[in-house]
Amino acid sequence: MKTPAHNSEFHPDAGRPLAALVAPDILELLEENPQALAVETEEMHAADLANIAEALPRDRVAAFISALPVERAADVLEYLEEELRTELLETMSARQAAEIVTEMTPDDRADALEDLEDESADEILLAIPAAERAETEKLLAYEQDTAGGLMTTEFVSVSEDTPVEEALAAVRRIARSERREAMNAIYTTDGAGRVRGVMSLRELLAAPEGARVSDIAWEEVVTVPVDADREQVARLTAEYDLVAVPVVDDAGVIQGVVTVDDVIDALLEEHTEDVQRFGGMQALEEPYSQIGFGTAIRKRAPWLAALLVGEMLTTFPMQYFEVELQKAIVLGLFIPLIISSGGNSGSQATSLIIRSLALQEIRLRDWWRVFRREILFGVALGLILGVLGMLRVIVWQRLGIAGGYGEHYMLIALTVGIALLGVVTFGSLAGAMLPFIMKRIGFDPASASAPFVATLVDVTGLTLYFYVALLLLRGTLL
Repeated sequence: MKTPAHNSEFHPDAGRPLAALVAPDILELLEENPQALAVETEEMHAADLANIAEALPRDRVAAFISALPVERAADVLEYLEEELRTELLETMSARQAAEIVTEMTPDDRADALEDLEDESADEILLAIPAAERAETEKLLAYEQDTAGGLMTTEFVSVSEDTPVEEALAAVRRIARSERREAMNAIYTTDGAGRVRGVMSLRELLAAPEGARVSDIAWEEVVTVPVDADREQVARLTAEYDLVAVPVVDDAGVIQGVVTVDDVIDALLEEHTEDVQRFGGMQALEEPYSQIGFGTAIRKRAPWLAALLVGEMLTTFPMQYFEVELQKAIVLGLFIPLIISSGGNSGSQATSLIIRSLALQEIRLRDWWRVFRREILFGVALGLILGVLGMLRVIVWQRLGIAGGYGEHYMLIALTVGIALLGVVTFGSLAGAMLPFIMKRIGFDPASASAPFVATLVDVTGLTLYFYVALLLLRGTLL
């Protein structure tokens, strides 16, 4: 993830040593001889140029991009951080912006326009040549987190009846005259455009003379529908070690391919969203260093308020058992131990289940199997923590630390042990089942985040703890 400079002045970024070293020279070159910039930077990777652009003062980025050849500028824009790219395109005229985005790969072009205001995007679209405009509008019609939204239409396909020599000539022609993002895999199609096979460029080059591509292509082709979720695309890419996944419509006609670099980007976004939701907040659309103060508050405050309301529920058990607490102040000493143990066990379980659901190691129909396993895990973990909790009370009593717990310390130890057994078991079950419930009702399982699990377990854990105390200590301390 790139972290751009946002000051109006250049400052070295320790994370980008190349940008820090080169940016001052670029600024000087822009002032004295901008025409020489293209030659001076022609050996640099577009990603490095994007880092340099992000390190420049904002008011000099447009001049930097404009000094590059159009195709080179398009390459740099593909690596440029989204907010800066959006700001840059909106400051350009529609004609200038259209000239650059036309040279971008179709999927990156669609992503760039997706981030713009509707009016600016429409103006640029109208200035794009008809073929590229139709291609872009097609990609913009898909949801961004689907295979259709991730795919590029720059792929190579040939008819399954094509002789190898003709296919090689076609691939050479395409490579010389057109920009193709996915050249490593070549797909064979029937007369209707349905995918019939796939082969690597190496396999095509090594094919015997006189053969047809259908003779060498693999017929078992892994495809995804245009509306497939990006998690499904990522899973298939990893499972079959693919460099590209063909995307097909309902009739099996190939519409585009999702390349592995786009899968990696999608996984990073998905992982970032899950981590943020798991931390008890709305997912941020921008990197942390770019998020505005007001936006950050709007994203974080509602979730914290909801968690606060949930934690308020923990006062009800304490108010209900207020008399017992006044009689046995010692019970209050173990409240943090009880609720934290339950919350921790719930957080462990929900982390494991959310990841397993994301990787499709388990499915919704496996909830009962998970339920039974978590009962066993919860009881085993509860017994371990319960014994440790009892030992803590007994050892403190024997050593006389902080005055001990009185003559009924064994009953207190037993209360703590049984409460820990119950709350850890319940925490494991709640943490495991909440992701299933969230997924079943159509929410992201990551929304069953650890803070919410902890809140639920806090309330039930306190209630269980006090009821166990009431049962075991009645007639002694209570």
